[in-house]
Amino acid sequence: MAIWTVHGDGVRVGPGEVVGPRERLSWPRTIGIGSQHVVAMFGATFLVPLITGFPPSTTLFFSAVGTVLFLVITRNRVPSYLGSSFAFIAPIGAATQVGGMSAALGGILVVGVLLALVGLLVHFAGSRWIDVVMPPIVTGTVVALIGFNLAPSAWSNVATAPATALVTIAVVVLVTVLFRGILGRLAILVGVLAGYVVAVLRDEVDFTRVGEADLFGLPTFTAPSFDLSLLGLFVPVVIVLVAENIGHVKSVAAMTGENLDDVTGRALLADGLATTLAGAGGGSGTTTYAENIGVMAATRVYSTAAYGVAAAVALLLSMSPKFGELINTVPAGVLGGAATVLYGMIGVLGARIWVQAKVDFSDPVNLTTAAIALIVGIANYTWVAGDLRFEGIALGTAAALGVYHVMRALARWRGTSAEPASPASVPDAAREA
Repeated sequence: MAIWTVHGDGVRVGPGEVVGPRERLSWPRTIGIGSQHVVAMFGATFLVPLITGFPPSTTLFFSAVGTVLFLVITRNRVPSYLGSSFAFIAPIGAATQVGGMSAALGGILVVGVLLALVGLLVHFAGSRWIDVVMPPIVTGTVVALIGFNLAPSAWSNVATAPATALVTIAVVVLVTVLFRGILGRLAILVGVLAGYVVAVLRDEVDFTRVGEADLFGLPTFTAPSFDLSLLGLFVPVVIVLVAENIGHVKSVAAMTGENLDDVTGRALLADGLATTLAGAGGGSGTTTYAENIGVMAATRVYSTAAYGVAAAVALLLSMSPKFGELINTVPAGVLGGAATVLYGMIGVLGARIWVQAKVDFSDPVNLTTAAIALIVGIANYTWVAGDLRFEGIALGTAAALGVYHVMRALARWRGTSAEPASPASVPDAAREA
């Protein structure tokens, strides 16, 4: 039995039609679309190892393996590429400073195991409990504080070459609004390429190691180590990965018209196992990629065969040390420009979760939850307890969960959930009436 059936004549997608996850076009067209998916994930997937100091080739290797694992576990029902998650950048940076790369890998591995366990729980018990424990006000706040917590990191890179960073940011902005379709969706990648050209012209790029590297060879693998004092940095990332994966599954379901609720647990389990493998061997933690949803929306091809092709291409590229060293030549100024946009986007995506879920900020419980947690995360509050060290993201996440649930429980007990009326709190519709 064939894994994929050919859609129509394998060449054209008719008006109003889509190529479903278990369908494919002809192999030449499928390979072309799969290559587009590689381009779509490329910029964001490589920015994480470049910023954190991880080997790009190793990260690419585990993203390819993770994507294949994801397709197998979800039984080819959820088209997705597993690329580097930006939620790991802050904890990796903090852990690396204390215990080196291996300690950061230990944290990534733990996140993967926890996410896999969440996936198993969702698969057998459903996902309703996630909405109870982590309502949109909490998940949105956690996503937002992770993005904004990274702001100083972006500035430190920008400061090394402000002109190059400014060009990178400007090109991202212009491409986003000047071009339609796939090119417009690849604004970050185009901005990085433009910034890179400027950096070369300004003599900010050193190609020495590219010339010395072999054309073919295995990626560099690194074993993890475990430091209990650093694990608190990584646990909040689980919340972000849960939100990202569930959001991805819902997006694909909306685009394909297929109910995928029963495969949500499998998607979480698959990403958890992929992240576990990455942590075990030296790669960045993974997540389902929104960038590739843009390619699917533009082409109307949701075939998982295209993602299999993308994984194969990524695997081949990861086997070239020369290619990895070329990626490593991207200078700090370019990274700072791209990070300025991406970190801000992560923060605003948290607000997008609030908007889409229609979070009511006239409710003082919601308002206070976000207010306290965001300040804790953005200012990077730090608490050291013996050998344990908790920083802004961990403490902000704990604050979001603790403040929300304690305030909600007490408000229900005391009957104080309703906010006293004031001009600032009256809904717009009421004021207009």
